[in-house]
Amino acid sequence: MNYQLEVKQIVDYPRCRIYRDFIRSLMEDRDIRTNGSSYLFYYMTLCSYANFRSSYRRIEGISYLVGPGEWVCKVSELSEWFRTRFQHQALSILDYLQKQNYITYTRLGRNNLIKFCITGWKQHNTALDYNYPCLKDVGFFFFPVAAVHELISMGKCSEMDIVLDLWVHAIYNDEQVQGSELGPVVYFRNCTGSPLTNYSDLALRWGISKATVSRILNKLQNKEYLSLVSFTGRHGSVIYLCSYLSTMFNISDVMIDKEEISMTFQVPLHIPEDLPLPETEAVTNEQITIMEAENSVSGQDACVSKPHIAEVVQKVAQILAAQGISCCECPKTQYKLYPLSDCRKGIFKYSLQIACPDGKMSYRFELTLSPVNPPEDNHTPAPVNHPDTKNEERR
Repeated sequence: MNYQLEVKQIVDYPRCRIYRDFIRSLMEDRDIRTNGSSYLFYYMTLCSYANFRSSYRRIEGISYLVGPGEWVCKVSELSEWFRTRFQHQALSILDYLQKQNYITYTRLGRNNLIKFCITGWKQHNTALDYNYPCLKDVGFFFFPVAAVHELISMGKCSEMDIVLDLWVHAIYNDEQVQGSELGPVVYFRNCTGSPLTNYSDLALRWGISKATVSRILNKLQNKEYLSLVSFTGRHGSVIYLCSYLSTMFNISDVMIDKEEISMTFQVPLHIPEDLPLPETEAVTNEQITIMEAENSVSGQDACVSKPHIAEVVQKVAQILAAQGISCCECPKTQYKLYPLSDCRKGIFKYSLQIACPDGKMSYRFELTLSPVNPPEDNHTPAPVNHPDTKNEERR
């Protein structure tokens, strides 16, 4: 028996590029809360201040040698970074990170100064041997992705932790991540290639309730940190980041078109056999017009029954209404379907025209219905796709 073998390498980059000015902007945004117990924000803040090269830092007339991955600061500065009310609270955060082997630190200057060192800094960031002054508000550093998973799993995530978790897992223009060509999409590397997620999974990931997840995501969307695209039913949501391209690549950010996104993600649709259309649906039969065969390009009879087509239109109207198309919520909106394919092709295409009775706006969409047949018996398993995943390292 002959086989054709195709081998693809699965690439998973272990680190992410984080710009220091991005961390500074988050630290200055006092509207984003930091109260939590996952320590991701605290650890990444320390990394953002760590030295890239050996240099000297002069504090109160005394010069201190600061090596790669190290930094010297006042305890009061540390408390201001962490937004703690008392200095001993900031020191307790350092104690926890040191206990978890993320950092080591010592007290200097009659215990008024802190000198900390990031564990494994040279492994993820290039360190040079010669002395060179390091500007603290510019440049970037590489952050290990494994540390993100470890820290957010330690406790309840704060709003700041959630912003950083989303930022680290953003993917842009990766052909193996669905929807990434439309903008920087959040993809948690679950080896499916689909960034669709739901509030239950996010609540479990961040150690908070689903109601809190909804509140935080809506808050971040109102502050223009992200753009949330939610689908009806149990299909989930897609999260796109704002200002990501300008920060990471110094290029103009793309506009997130929710209508285009909703059409890119092919949401599965189940239509019960011979199920009459309920009268309580938002879209009634009077609003739907299915053009006859002579008005279509195929010249064939309709392949999908009218009750099923009506249910498809109702599903599409729900999805579009959720994406902000208010016409799909109006009881006077008219929906016209034109068949574009015949039965012999196996894939049924329709042109859908959505017309507003006031003449304000007219939308056109192409609907594609692909029948999915289950396996005939237990001896013939259904085909299973194993998508490869390739995450783009932000260099």
